[in-house]
Amino acid sequence: MTAVGPIGRLGRWAAGHVRLVVLVWAVVAVGLGALAPRAEHALSGAGWEASGSESVAARETIDASFEGQGGYALMVVVHGEGDLDTTVAEATRVLESDSRVSNVAAPQVSEDGRTVMLSGGAAASPTEMVRAADDLKGELAGLSSGATTVSLTGAPGMWSDFNEANKSAMLKSEIISWPVTLAILLLAFGSLVAAGLPLLLTILGLMASAGSLFLITHLFDVSIWSMNFALMFALALGIDYALFIVARFRGAHFGSQLTRREAVAVTMDTAGKAVLFSGVTVLVSLSAVMLVPSPAFRSMALGIMLSVAFILLATLTLLPAVLAWLGDRVDKLALPWVHAGEHRSPRFARWGERLWRRPALYGIPALAILVLLALPVLRLDTGMPSIKVVPESDGSRVGYTQVQEAFGPGAPGTLHVVAPAPEAARVESVLEADQGIVAVTPARRSGDRALVLAVPATDPSDPAVGATIERLRAALPAGALVGGAAAENHDLEEALAAKTLAVFLVVLGLGFLLLLVALQAPLIALVGVVTNLLATAAAFGVGVLIFQDGNLQALLGFESQGFLNAWGPVFFFAMIFAISMDYTVFLLSAAKEHWDRSHDPREAMVGGVAHSGRTIFAAAAVMVAVFLTFALSGPIPPKEMGVILGVAVLLDAMLIRLVLMPVLLRVMGRHAWALPRWLDRVLPDVTFGHS
Repeated sequence: MTAVGPIGRLGRWAAGHVRLVVLVWAVVAVGLGALAPRAEHALSGAGWEASGSESVAARETIDASFEGQGGYALMVVVHGEGDLDTTVAEATRVLESDSRVSNVAAPQVSEDGRTVMLSGGAAASPTEMVRAADDLKGELAGLSSGATTVSLTGAPGMWSDFNEANKSAMLKSEIISWPVTLAILLLAFGSLVAAGLPLLLTILGLMASAGSLFLITHLFDVSIWSMNFALMFALALGIDYALFIVARFRGAHFGSQLTRREAVAVTMDTAGKAVLFSGVTVLVSLSAVMLVPSPAFRSMALGIMLSVAFILLATLTLLPAVLAWLGDRVDKLALPWVHAGEHRSPRFARWGERLWRRPALYGIPALAILVLLALPVLRLDTGMPSIKVVPESDGSRVGYTQVQEAFGPGAPGTLHVVAPAPEAARVESVLEADQGIVAVTPARRSGDRALVLAVPATDPSDPAVGATIERLRAALPAGALVGGAAAENHDLEEALAAKTLAVFLVVLGLGFLLLLVALQAPLIALVGVVTNLLATAAAFGVGVLIFQDGNLQALLGFESQGFLNAWGPVFFFAMIFAISMDYTVFLLSAAKEHWDRSHDPREAMVGGVAHSGRTIFAAAAVMVAVFLTFALSGPIPPKEMGVILGVAVLLDAMLIRLVLMPVLLRVMGRHAWALPRWLDRVLPDVTFGHS
């Protein structure tokens, strides 16, 4: 019996208890999977706010004192020629018929009488108001006739249309990506049976995480985006981990003539250990997003982490059990040119040898390309999503445009200032004196509170509005709170900016520590983190060129906002770093295994590339295909995500893991694996080989 470590022993146990392992996972899949269809209806369409911010406090105060006329009131726009009274009355009736609407404020009528604004007070949480928008926008739009249109806009309407557009885009992308994924997997694995294993992991992970998300919605709001991101990561990591494990199992079972059970034990002791470190690194990277004080961000990170956790557990238990059961049948229905059991790729071994002989010839151009692509990130500009993220034909964008034409460009971002009633006159005076405000409504009083509405001079997505908000907060009397949808977006953007550096440092620091423990070599651990950072910078540089500068607008079908969405630097950074660390661990764990056996830098580098290159190449091909399908459909946010993540994976796999990192191993030689004695005494003993 081969001597293996804890992960190898877990794999051997799973291989010896196939029925029990399969039964447990069947119970988990069926139990949580039964709840999965209910998850989508329980998930939140809101949560895009900075918890504890002034704007949230203002909204809560206004909702309590002024019948819900805060940032999540339902705004209905009636626009047309002639007498609009009948249509306005019908729209009022529709709003008043919903229990989530507390009251309908007196209509606002434009000077030309062609546009009327109705505001339905929020009698429920932001999440419920978005659901109210989901339920009412169709009935309200049905009141349109001839030249008269009725549109639901405002924050609930925008988020309702935004979520619906994204859901549609995600669904289209998934329909496109699944057959593409299966085709690439078939080529990568070489057999239909083996190609089905990552899909098995993905389906199980998605069912379990979706069911878990439904249970968690009973504790707190969970963003509807959590499901989309959970699917993406379940697919990406399910493929990555299955590729790595199955390739190693073939090498152990066919190449070494070990029994099924011992082949599984050896596989899990090497590749399984690398998968464990990779999974933990992914979880650690995503946990840093929890530093952002926003329900939407925290729940999206939670959704991804759940899917990763289930995929990791299934990879370490169910996959070895299934491999032991399949044995030789893992190559069933194989393609004719596939070599059963091939583990060390001759093609990638030759590539490794070429890099060893001529490191500068390949390393310098790769580094130059990455640096050139990263340079635009120095002028990265961010902002919260403008109305451009909503399709032009959707009601929220139609109404938004009509409000701007009738009441001024800043009208959709009207600021809500609530203050102690005795300060009302002073509040009005400060607002009227500010150059960024073009209209101020007289104070409305309720008890000891006063509410004043102020219309900014520019579009809500203009950075000038944020400057106006900060200026007003400094000038308004104590106790005054500035709120409204524009203020909530501004506060969330500020919260993101304030936490960006902390998220970066946590991700980089913990990533380095995990690589240090896994590789037992501080220099190569540092190089792994730095190269991940380079790939991330290059991907964001491409994002700046495309989405901020507006290049490829016609090809990708979007209208540039002039900036990247504010959540990109934090959220995409964590996601990119997590995926990059995946490939880093695969390559360097294979190299470390060869180093531990031979203590030959050349064998470590060439062997690492030969044993992991094919897996990295295939996994990257699948992920690039999946991510780029998101870039071809839907509104700007999924396009940004698809392009930036797809480019990051492409650059990381092609230029860093398969060129720059091997070249750096060549340049560093023995120093790459050096471990100071004092550090050796502190670190736990981790190896990727077996005796």
